[in-house]
Amino acid sequence: MQLAKWAYDLAESLLADGLPRRWAHSQRVYSQALTLAPALGEDAELLAAAAIAHDIGYAQAAVDTGQHMIDGARYLCDVVGADPRLCSIVAFHTSSSWEASELGLDDALSEFGPAEPELVDAITYCDLTSDPVGDLVDPAERLSEVLERYGPEHVVFRAVSAARPELMARVARVRQRAEAVMVKLS
Repeated sequence: MQLAKWAYDLAESLLADGLPRRWAHSQRVYSQALTLAPALGEDAELLAAAAIAHDIGYAQAAVDTGQHMIDGARYLCDVVGADPRLCSIVAFHTSSSWEASELGLDDALSEFGPAEPELVDAITYCDLTSDPVGDLVDPAERLSEVLERYGPEHVVFRAVSAARPELMARVARVRQRAEAVMVKLS
């Protein structure tokens, strides 16, 4: 858990004081990642690290493009020299591809590709099962909350609206993988 501990400390230093709601959300996303450990094997710690650090792009020190997924990945890569796989998971989490397209940032996102589908599915599941204050939430409810919070004129609303079917498919795939592992372990 050395990588996860390092990422936890980094995220805490960037989010806890100035962005306490993001920090609470990130802690729940991390907790959700830990529940997926049996299904992820050797990638469990990498996912845990990405989970706690997934929203550091909101921290003032990391803001660059204004798209928090890319900004967080760039901060991890360029400022702290993190593992490229960790940077990629952060860059591609949840609706990043759709937001990047809306903002004309496809080239910036491609700096971190290709995405690893199973890990992007897993981080998306973890993100969508945590509400903005760190409580567990149904993924469909979480997406509805995001749409309501941003409103139809916002890029996040448009991206999440377009991404919604795929985001729910990611959640379903993670649930299936986790259930299959639990059946094997029982």
